[in-house]
Amino acid sequence: NFVAHYGLPLRKKEFGLIFTVPMDSPGLKLLCRTSYEMNAAVMGTPFDYPLSSRFDENDAIMVFDKVLVPWENVFAYDAETTNNFVMRSGFLNRFMFHGCARLAVKLDFIAGCVMKGVEMTGSAGFRGVQMQIGEILNWRDMFWGLSDAMAKSPDEWVNGAVQPNLNYGLAYRTFMGVGYPRIKEIIQQVLGSGLIYLNSHADDWKNPDIEPYLNQYVRGSNGIAAIDRVQLLKLLWDAVGSEFGGRHELYERNYAG
Repeated sequence: NFVAHYGLPLRKKEFGLIFTVPMDSPGLKLLCRTSYEMNAAVMGTPFDYPLSSRFDENDAIMVFDKVLVPWENVFAYDAETTNNFVMRSGFLNRFMFHGCARLAVKLDFIAGCVMKGVEMTGSAGFRGVQMQIGEILNWRDMFWGLSDAMAKSPDEWVNGAVQPNLNYGLAYRTFMGVGYPRIKEIIQQVLGSGLIYLNSHADDWKNPDIEPYLNQYVRGSNGIAAIDRVQLLKLLWDAVGSEFGGRHELYERNYAG
């Protein structure tokens, strides 16, 4: 694991460390939060929790209890070098470029799912819904535009090398914490109770006593089969309404630090 400092300036040398350390080092502990993947496996199936069952990225507190870090693994051991690492190494430019492209791809996925969702719930023709879908697409396009600008208008760096444009990266950092919560709000508004008007478990489709009711009462608009409607809306609920979805909103609000 790579360990460095990103935050308020350090004043004491003993805290000014940049190093790598094997994850199996004696004394190194990870204190993890609840696993959403485990919860999904216990409470349902990948059909019921399509994202949290597959893509949970666990968060943890790393504890160093007298861990030996060999000197050959230490890149810096002074406050000034460590304080300057983020800016002078190019880390800040590159992590914002990565973050902006990552968010834009994520919004491609979400926008497509929401557009399909309003077709299934029968609200795609409403002008207000169309306006809100347009706002999601505007946010998506803005982040793709910032990503393109970071690449096509790079900053000069050292020895003829370039870095992604810092100003456009900072614009991404400003708007990501506003845009993602707004997109989540729109999804809840345009899909409404459709996000929870769902059966609880994939096994319901195997029950001959229940399946006919599902096919009749949970079907989508425009001739969309019940199982297809449920599958998509469970996907959207996992994206914005489950514990996994809540963690992602928190992540996007605070990804910039």
